[in-house]
Amino acid sequence: HNPPMQETETRGGWLSREELRDARDRLPILYVNVVPVRVDERSQVTKVGLLLRADADGRIARELVSGRVLYHERVRDAVLRHVERDLGPMALPQVPLSPQPFAIAEYFPTPGVTPFHDPRQHAVALGYIVVLMGDCAPTGDSLDLAWLTPGEAADLAATSEMSGGHGVVLRQALSHLGIPV
Repeated sequence: HNPPMQETETRGGWLSREELRDARDRLPILYVNVVPVRVDERSQVTKVGLLLRADADGRIARELVSGRVLYHERVRDAVLRHVERDLGPMALPQVPLSPQPFAIAEYFPTPGVTPFHDPRQHAVALGYIVVLMGDCAPTGDSLDLAWLTPGEAADLAATSEMSGGHGVVLRQALSHLGIPV
């Protein structure tokens, strides 16, 4: 005798501000961190793209493309959505064939648990390196996009100019690519 089947909640994936706040108080939230790159004809990384944003305290910092994965959204679709949101519809991202991340970052609201800190929540972010083929124009709350050489990006990643652990993720990405950090 099998137990009765329970209904699965299939309501839409958008949460109100209050529902999101409540979820952040109770659950880890899934995010993606994206390191945008340009490559040469041999697929060697020539440039790394970093956003310039103002944080909640008004401090200007360099950041990666990042954002939440929505309910019923594939990770690759979240990567595409966040690249388009931050870099415009003509960025033409080449989403990796495999959804396996190069790193996983665990963000905690308590500073010092990991190198990653987000005062709003406990979050887990999957890191992806994404080749961009098109024209990028910062949009939304992004003030600027800087294209740095891998060496310049490694130098910047070691400074406090990158907030919330994004410098650590950038160093992991560069290391994953075989670029000295």
